[in-house]
Amino acid sequence: MSLQSVRDFFAARDLDVPIIELAVSTATVALAAEAHGVEPGRIAKTLSFRLADGRVIILVARGDARIDNRKFKVAFGKGKMSPPEEVVELTGHPVGGVCPFGLAQPLPIYLDTSLQDFDEVLPAAGAIHTAVRIRPEQLLAVTNGQWVDVCQRCAR
Repeated sequence: MSLQSVRDFFAARDLDVPIIELAVSTATVALAAEAHGVEPGRIAKTLSFRLADGRVIILVARGDARIDNRKFKVAFGKGKMSPPEEVVELTGHPVGGVCPFGLAQPLPIYLDTSLQDFDEVLPAAGAIHTAVRIRPEQLLAVTNGQWVDVCQRCAR
């Protein structure tokens, strides 16, 4: 059902964004990078955080990025990653297939500026063997997201 919600999300917006379905799992950054033949940074990982005030946000960042706790607190206050069962409930997507498309409920979406290091990134598409290729600017527009700088800069 999760993959279908992503298809419906794209169809409702008349977006021509092909969903890549593979025969192998892409549930982790390493598996996804290997399966798609790209560097891990190009995999756009989607994370869910529950903030101290109870709000839940979605954060999309490059696959090899790490959250910078100081920057995160400046941007959002205190927060912690949502547990897997809550992620499924909030997003409608299984862990390993979580993406910012076709969410089970509306959630604010933030894209870390680390994604801007690439002309194209690959977020999942609602299942542990799916992805899409999308430009960071298009990802921002499609998700109605906001840029935020909360990750440590990666060595290049």
